[in-house]
Amino acid sequence: MQWLDLVSYFFGGAFLANAIPHVVSGLMGRAFQSPFATPRGEGLSSSAVNVLWGFFNIVIGYLLVCRVGDFDVRNAADAAACCAGALLLALFCARHFGRFNGCNMSERP
Repeated sequence: MQWLDLVSYFFGGAFLANAIPHVVSGLMGRAFQSPFATPRGEGLSSSAVNVLWGFFNIVIGYLLVCRVGDFDVRNAADAAACCAGALLLALFCARHFGRFNGCNMSERP
């Protein structure tokens, strides 16, 4: 079923996008919000926890994109589904984490 593959690519893109801030923060040695912090998603987790969480997201993203169906980056529907998942999660994260890191998308510079 092609539409199930597209759903998988959408969520795979979301997991891959979610990996970026966690891995980067962890590599920089900075604490960052994670699901393991208190309060969940708002408190800070250590850099090591963020690296582990980021790599877990990479593994899940890989499984959803590369191991489900026959993903082809040259197929517009496959690429669009993956990019849409990444974009929507990135916009959500920008708004959510902007509250904690001094940026608010509703404010003008």
